[in-house]
Amino acid sequence: MLTLNEYRTMANEEIAAIAYPKSPKGLYEPITYTMDLGGKRLRPALVLMACDAFGGDPKKALKAAVGLELFHNFTLLHDDVMDKADVRRGKPTVHRCWNENTAILSGDAMLTMASQYVAQVDAAVLPAVMELFNRTAMEVYEGQQYDMDFEVRVNVTIDEYIEMIRLKTSVLLGCACKMGALIAGAPAEKAQALYEAGVCLGLAFQLQDDVLDVWGDEATFGKAIGGDIMNNKKTFLLISAIQNANEDDEIELRRWLTDAYALRTEKVPAITALYERMGLREAAEKAIRHYNDLALEALKKAELTEEAHQSFVKFIEGLMGRKK
Repeated sequence: MLTLNEYRTMANEEIAAIAYPKSPKGLYEPITYTMDLGGKRLRPALVLMACDAFGGDPKKALKAAVGLELFHNFTLLHDDVMDKADVRRGKPTVHRCWNENTAILSGDAMLTMASQYVAQVDAAVLPAVMELFNRTAMEVYEGQQYDMDFEVRVNVTIDEYIEMIRLKTSVLLGCACKMGALIAGAPAEKAQALYEAGVCLGLAFQLQDDVLDVWGDEATFGKAIGGDIMNNKKTFLLISAIQNANEDDEIELRRWLTDAYALRTEKVPAITALYERMGLREAAEKAIRHYNDLALEALKKAELTEEAHQSFVKFIEGLMGRKK
């Protein structure tokens, strides 16, 4: 097994080697800009690691790994348009640098490129890999639709929220794990166990994002702190606050949620203080530990070698140890 940084280096080198057409610049420059922003490269690293863990050659999974990263970045590009986000990974978003139409079209191109890359696996595993990729893509779109639906609903439950983030975020980590396993020729039940580990890890990861959006460090988080609060985004924290607020907290919460002209310097500290009074940071961190534990339990069922198992444990511990 290689180290996480070595898997990331393999993915980054392959991404850097992508030969984009020279024209039209308006289509391909935003894609280059997006991919050059970097990121943690978690998904391609998981594809390569999973392939290696089951005795496969990571190089045979490299194209598919890059394809999954292209798909991930396509979803972020379109999400930024929908959310009207200004910053991604510490830089202006594509629709701010260019415009919304360019962001949509370049995102479409990234989606097609992603499919082209994923399809470059051995013919023997191509049907299974493409079925997994396409099913995952549809689930991500379903999750995004639920996320948009939640914007106009007050009575969203925690269970509904967990299902939404499972679809929008977590299944892609599961897909990365299972894709690498399939490319290596892993038995179906073991590939599925690793998929479940990835999904549970994805749930913990997204819940951690909810926490970091409120209490994180903007310099390391890569996005403006308090963005979810300013957008009245239905997160674990806001849904919990709505469900558990006493009369006074409910009045204050409703006031901030309905004030379209609230200043960030006022709204973010006020909602943060409300979350802290209600003990919601602790509640979210408890949920994070729960899904982290489920990921580790599923990992055991994959029956990896001790070296491979420890590599995944280290990956999970490192991911969930992200600093504020």
